[in-house]
Amino acid sequence: MMLEGKRAVLFDLDGTLVDSMWMWKAIDIEFLDRFGHTCPDDLQRMIEGMSFSEGAAYFKERFGLPITVEEIREIWIGMSIEKYRTSVPFKPGAEAFLKELRARGIRIGIATSNERGIVDTVLRALKAEGYFDAITTGCEVAAGKPSPDIYLEAAKRVGADPSECMVFEDVPAGILAGKRAGMEVCAVEDAASRRLEGEKRRLADYYIRDYEELLES
Repeated sequence: MMLEGKRAVLFDLDGTLVDSMWMWKAIDIEFLDRFGHTCPDDLQRMIEGMSFSEGAAYFKERFGLPITVEEIREIWIGMSIEKYRTSVPFKPGAEAFLKELRARGIRIGIATSNERGIVDTVLRALKAEGYFDAITTGCEVAAGKPSPDIYLEAAKRVGADPSECMVFEDVPAGILAGKRAGMEVCAVEDAASRRLEGEKRRLADYYIRDYEELLES
């Protein structure tokens, strides 16, 4: 029922398709420690949905960092790349669900706030490049989530009208981005955003604990 009338499915990456949000919290703590800062409790929520570049600019301004936005980006990429190669798996049932979408002839896209080089790294590590018809990153559009820009661009790239797209997201900013783009949204449970379950259920059209639920239905 969820996919009835849908020509395309668009996925966020971190925390939605792959289990990686734990890693980014650890990187934020380590990165800020290098500059003598403690990671504040509200940081994850404040940067939720920002593109890679928006996040770097936010860090520079909030913490008064003595390096450029581009240097922040490069440090983050260096800190994350090996973890993505070796320690980031698909969420339970995600790969099987991608195969099911392919079998149905449904177009598949990624719409992520992450940096393109990192996206390519994790997809190569998981041998998953062939599942996706298009990849869109937050740095390629005017504004990051919760603005609808990234999902509107992702729909264009997979050749589907927004009303024909189903979005899978793990955080409220991403859910709002999909809804504002005129799409139905399924929220995905993730340990990093478990405290936000009530808000996610309220904002989204559907909620799943993992993709195995969809394979069973």
